[in-house]
Amino acid sequence: MRTLLRATVLAALVGLAGPAPAPAIAQETKVAIGISGWTGFAPLTLANAAGIFKKNGLDVSIKKIPQKDRHLAIASGDIQCAATTVETWISWNANGVATKQIFQLDKSYGADGMAVRNDIASIKDLKGKTVAAWAPGTAPYFMLAWILKKNGLTLKDVTIVSLDPQGAAQSCVAGQNDAAMTYEPYLSTVRAAPDKGKIIATTLDYPMVMDTFGCTPKFIADNQKAAQALADSYFEALEMIGKEQAKAYEKIATSCYQKGRSACSLGTAA
Repeated sequence: MRTLLRATVLAALVGLAGPAPAPAIAQETKVAIGISGWTGFAPLTLANAAGIFKKNGLDVSIKKIPQKDRHLAIASGDIQCAATTVETWISWNANGVATKQIFQLDKSYGADGMAVRNDIASIKDLKGKTVAAWAPGTAPYFMLAWILKKNGLTLKDVTIVSLDPQGAAQSCVAGQNDAAMTYEPYLSTVRAAPDKGKIIATTLDYPMVMDTFGCTPKFIADNQKAAQALADSYFEALEMIGKEQAKAYEKIATSCYQKGRSACSLGTAA
């Protein structure tokens, strides 16, 4: 499960350097945020559902956009901010989509991993095998490359079938591929079917997945106080979860259209 970490937002990251005073923030600055249904992003949905963003002068709209497409929404101006993994921000910037990370959300502690068929004894056994993984620029794809490299292999040593995390896990259980890159709750579908496959590696073995929040440089420059308010709101939502867990979880679940289901709570990954 990814453990959420409180992080200090450095002034340099949100462009607050220099003696010039920050421009005044308009009441309820509008900002659109792109996320997925991943549990680590749940405090963002809670901040919206509980009115925390609004209290801090923000008019936030949250849009569920697949990781592989989130940069397109930023490039088009449909969203100004997003939550995603660190290596994804690097990829976006390298491909001309200017973004800037401003605070850390969470780290993965075993919630991302590789599932394999039971006849696969080690990572090195994957040479020449088929692995289901999402598109380049996503966490599962990056994790696959990382794990292979740590075991003396490269992406060229396997055949990659492009499947999202849910489809990848299902393909492993169905015996359609030799391995699959996925994350919770889909990783647990493999745990629940030990006769169909096993989990051979997670971020407990390879700690390399971290989520952060960021925005376009233009949004940050034009809305410095709003950038700080986004960070403040996220951590206020974390405090609410700690103090009023049942109420917070219900609001998160409702915002995920899964009222009463624990898959949207911080107790399990999504």
